Amino acid sequence: MMDSFFLLLQGFETALTWQNILFCFVGVMLGMIIGVLPGLGPVSGTALLIPITFGMEPVTAIIMLSGIFYGSMYGGTITSVLVNVPGEAASVITCIDGYEMTKQGRAGAALGVSAIGSFIGGIVAVVALTFLGPLLSGVALKFGPPEFFAIMMLGMLMIVALMGKSLVRGLIAAFVGLLLSMIGQDLVSGEYRFTFNSMELMDGIDFAVMAMGLFGISEILLNAENPTKIKNAGKVKGLLPRRDEWGATSKAIGRGTGIGMLLGVIPGANSIIASTFSYILEKKVAKDPSRFGKGAIEGVAGPETANNAHSGAALIPLLSLGLPSSPTMAVILGAFIMHGLTPGPALFTKNPDFVWGLIASMFIGNLMLLILNLPLVGTWAKIAMIPYKLLFPIILMVILVGTYSLNGSVWDVAMMLFFGLVGYVLKKLDIPMSAMIVTFILGSQLESSLLQSLSISTEGFMIFFTRPISAVIMFIAITVFALSIYSGIKNKRGQLAADVEM
Repeated sequence: MMDSFFLLLQGFETALTWQNILFCFVGVMLGMIIGVLPGLGPVSGTALLIPITFGMEPVTAIIMLSGIFYGSMYGGTITSVLVNVPGEAASVITCIDGYEMTKQGRAGAALGVSAIGSFIGGIVAVVALTFLGPLLSGVALKFGPPEFFAIMMLGMLMIVALMGKSLVRGLIAAFVGLLLSMIGQDLVSGEYRFTFNSMELMDGIDFAVMAMGLFGISEILLNAENPTKIKNAGKVKGLLPRRDEWGATSKAIGRGTGIGMLLGVIPGANSIIASTFSYILEKKVAKDPSRFGKGAIEGVAGPETANNAHSGAALIPLLSLGLPSSPTMAVILGAFIMHGLTPGPALFTKNPDFVWGLIASMFIGNLMLLILNLPLVGTWAKIAMIPYKLLFPIILMVILVGTYSLNGSVWDVAMMLFFGLVGYVLKKLDIPMSAMIVTFILGSQLESSLLQSLSISTEGFMIFFTRPISAVIMFIAITVFALSIYSGIKNKRGQLAADVEM
């Protein structure tokens, strides 16, 4: 534990250089802007801004992208409270009581408790990352190819099971992602596969091109189809809860922190699940549940704390195991790889300056957000009110220039537009893109671990069930998959029964 503390102090030396402070500030500022703009969000924003990190030092680039991630969590709260429009998905729950408080003239208290809860949840999660990350990576150093294959299977199956309304749709998305990851050179034979004799496909599909198309262009198309109209929210004043509300508020913040941290380390349990679960829990433990939906301050404090605690905790499995626990973490994993870094147990020993610099920067970034969040709340609300017909050409230009700048290739631009159409269709069909992007990123690692496992095995696929650690993980993965099938069948029967009754 003391080792982690001293390494964190060394991390502050890295994080407190002027370049890293500057780009941490730029990241959290951009994250706030992305959060308050309806239709964007942490996944889209992080994917769109990856190209501007090329040429940066890896630690500076990831500090900036991480700042965008947790900054967007803060930003999404503002429009949820002021104008009843969630800037990003995890803030949907905040609308329920946050906007009711605004209508009662208490928007300031809702935003104040959101900022305080978000700061506490974020900081506690980073403290957990400081001490649990090295511990988990130390355990993971004992993993061999079978264990890594098992844990990646678990991560993918949990994301498939939890990220969509339909298991079948999740499996379709995962299968497409795996197929796309196989384009290029075969890991064993060296032969090219699925390239259709195209020189451009011999190196596989560029992750940044795919991500910008799937998340950026598809969002533009959807929002151009149904532009959001926002009304002015009026003046914000009184940024703290009443004296009699502090007890309930502090308890909600404590519970939200615990829920966010717990769900942050579970693959597939994204910030939407964290904030929703927190709201349900607050309503369950409340003395008067009827207040919820009518401006209960705990209904704002708990979910907001939970989704920011989730943001910090989600880095624990990413850094220590190389396993993304949410779609945004999958995008950041892609950025790691593009900057020549491989998240996993060896990262803490091979790149300690990077790891501890990143962790230290999150303390700084959360403090920046607390300072920025409240004084500029009026400015953030005005940004959210920019007409979409003026906003989307700017976003489109950024995407096009960013894509072309990757390799100076028109092919990349065409592929990005193609994936934009694919993303639009997937969203219309309610097929979870998160499952597709995670399997695409993990596909090559999954294949490599599988082939390495089989090469050292004398009993074929049974190697995954004869080694204790991989056997336990595979059992959990199979159980998760079986439960998701059972849940899907049960929901389908319930829906059919309801249709018959009607």
